[in-house]
Amino acid sequence: MVWKIGLFLLLSFVSIAGIAFPIVENPTSWYHFPLIPGLEENAKIIFFHVPTAWLTVVAFLMSTIFSIKYLRKRNLDDDAKSYAAAQLGIIFCILATVTGAVWAKFAWGSFWNWDPRQTSIFALLLIYGAWFALRSAIEQEDKRASLSAVYSIIAFMTVPFFIFIMPRIMAGLHPGSADDTNAGPVVDFKMNGNMQLIFFLSLIGFTILYFWMWKIGYRSILLKEKINKQFIRG
Repeated sequence: MVWKIGLFLLLSFVSIAGIAFPIVENPTSWYHFPLIPGLEENAKIIFFHVPTAWLTVVAFLMSTIFSIKYLRKRNLDDDAKSYAAAQLGIIFCILATVTGAVWAKFAWGSFWNWDPRQTSIFALLLIYGAWFALRSAIEQEDKRASLSAVYSIIAFMTVPFFIFIMPRIMAGLHPGSADDTNAGPVVDFKMNGNMQLIFFLSLIGFTILYFWMWKIGYRSILLKEKINKQFIRG
């Protein structure tokens, strides 16, 4: 219970700091963020957009790890853990897409521009959306778990390319693109001390929140399966 209160306070502080702390040209106080040419006030999105993108990768990686474990041991608990992680992965992928679109509206003038970064995350949504469609189409749990595990492993092979490689080797509007000359301090994590502190506190807070949600999701899947089996037997 204590750690949940601590997590709530941490995320509250990060949210308030990330939104309310001012960006000034010449920081003089601990709560001032420096002005970054080309980003200005839009730089604050890093405290929310990056953690959601980070957890998208973490969740899909965990889903793949448990998929591999399932193929090795054929334990349906591993399939449930993989499924719970993938569910959160798609949620955080949507959140990353939405927060990125909001940032794009203020930075580029429209919510969607088919920038390489936007295109790549949209491709991930389609790939993992098909994974959920596959699971829902198969009723036999062993067959569903096996096919889902194989698909998850193959799908994750695309994640490093779409998240880390494609957006950086192609010219685009997003900070960190091949032709970007404005947002180096943010992309290279060379922000000033207080901005970096809030950023890493945000990463830590959202990561803890993810593992808490994953544990709850895993338990709910097991409970649902138990109830379904009892209903079928009854």
